[in-house]
Amino acid sequence: MEAEIISADSRQVYRGMDIGTGKDLAEYGDIPYHLIDILPAGEKYNVYRFQQDFLAAYQDIRSRGRVPILCGGTGLYITAVTTGYDWSGSVPLSSSQWAASPIEGLPRSTYFIGTLVTREERNARIDRRLDERLAGGMIEEIRGLLDSGVPAETLISYGLEYRYVTLYLQGELSFEEMRNRLAIAIHQFAKRQMTWCRGMERGGIKIHWTNV
Repeated sequence: MEAEIISADSRQVYRGMDIGTGKDLAEYGDIPYHLIDILPAGEKYNVYRFQQDFLAAYQDIRSRGRVPILCGGTGLYITAVTTGYDWSGSVPLSSSQWAASPIEGLPRSTYFIGTLVTREERNARIDRRLDERLAGGMIEEIRGLLDSGVPAETLISYGLEYRYVTLYLQGELSFEEMRNRLAIAIHQFAKRQMTWCRGMERGGIKIHWTNV
């Protein structure tokens, strides 16, 4: 398949946030990717900006006769580019009152693929990967972001790895507390991702599930 990847991850847009966001750039090999490492850490980014960036990447890929594959874990971002509605930047991200006027250029035909794994196996994989990242430089990465001037409150606002490791570096959590709370938070996030997918299905979107 002549395809290119468009990331739908709300944190992988930031440069220097690699281990914490789980970027797997080495796995992409020769497959071009978009919307990763497009902003400095600390710059504000929201669903409206993502929709515009996605549209530009999508149209570029299609203009070259290739297939765009949207990958990632931010359900709100996926919904923003598959509903085809104008999520105006003037509307707060927490608002439920989005503009209802469809915008041109977003895909009207999509094929959704989801991966299925048991809760026990999913959590085991999360724990295993978390420990690998902690041992592989994630703490040093976040310390480097702090040293470069990214405010602690900004990193905390990114949630999950950046929240708990920053609190650890500030001395508010022990290493064990940080690791265990972070593992639980990622488990909960993965569960919310599945809940979001089920909500998409209830809204009429067909997801083709595959076991992994």
